[in-house]
Amino acid sequence: MKAKDFIYYLILLAVVICLCVVASVFGSVDISSMTDADKYILYQIRVPRVLMCLVAGSTLAVCGCAYQAVFKNPLSDPYILGVSSGASLGASVAIILGLDFLVLGVTLSSFLTALLTVFIIMKLSQVGNRMHTTTLLLAGISMNFLISAIISIIMFIDQEDMHKIYFWTMGSLSGIKYGDVLITALFSIVGITFIRLYAKRLNVLLLGDMQANSLGVSVEKTKRSILIISTLMTAAVVSHTGVIGFVGLVVPHIVRLIVGGDNRRIIPFSIFGGMIFMLLADIIARNVVAPSELPIGSITSLVGAPFFIYLLYNAKKRLHF
Repeated sequence: MKAKDFIYYLILLAVVICLCVVASVFGSVDISSMTDADKYILYQIRVPRVLMCLVAGSTLAVCGCAYQAVFKNPLSDPYILGVSSGASLGASVAIILGLDFLVLGVTLSSFLTALLTVFIIMKLSQVGNRMHTTTLLLAGISMNFLISAIISIIMFIDQEDMHKIYFWTMGSLSGIKYGDVLITALFSIVGITFIRLYAKRLNVLLLGDMQANSLGVSVEKTKRSILIISTLMTAAVVSHTGVIGFVGLVVPHIVRLIVGGDNRRIIPFSIFGGMIFMLLADIIARNVVAPSELPIGSITSLVGAPFFIYLLYNAKKRLHF
């Protein structure tokens, strides 16, 4: 590790800690007196929520790095490609089947539908042996529309559980418990460690499949492994927080502009970037219209959608006819 990077990590860690304190202290209820009720709000409501911000933000950011490297497309992201929506569909199905009482019932259901979504998108976007940007985005958008329609029908049929399903579609951190954080963190730690170990191979993939094969990288095996792990991580987050979009798009791009294109640096910096992005979004969601609360997914989309349009505009300018 370079000395300069170590200093950056310390600065980012300090920013994360400060935001954690702000997110824990400030809210619709003043807890300065620290009564028993205040302690309950702090330790049973706000602290688990802050911890989930750290886990979910870092996980979604790293998944974005992985998707962009595998698809060799800077516009790739679990949300844009419909993977998050696919995981949300799995969660909805698990709820109406009564599987949400199982420890990993919703997570496993989310993973299966998210993985199926990835497979369909890859098949739809593949032209020959390549996945083109235009077809990839169109496939992702199409899957998002299709899944949204299916979820709407599920909500109409099962109106008793409508509020639970609505939770997944908007993205929210309300009601997060320590158990939710622990389960998500286990998937996150294992997945991020795996992707970090594959960082050098992700760099090679960006050179092209033929070049990567010539350098001894098993291209298809690497892609498959990364996609499965990233999809499982996304499903673990979505199964507890609902659909929180654009974290995996915005954070890696900002990090890449600052530290360059080496995934061995992008991934660890994106971990901190994802945490900061999520904490800021959560602070805004809880305080802008207090005592009410905005869905955190709407805050991240409010930032991410214009950012996506900007990236799409830049990509359009580079096209030659």
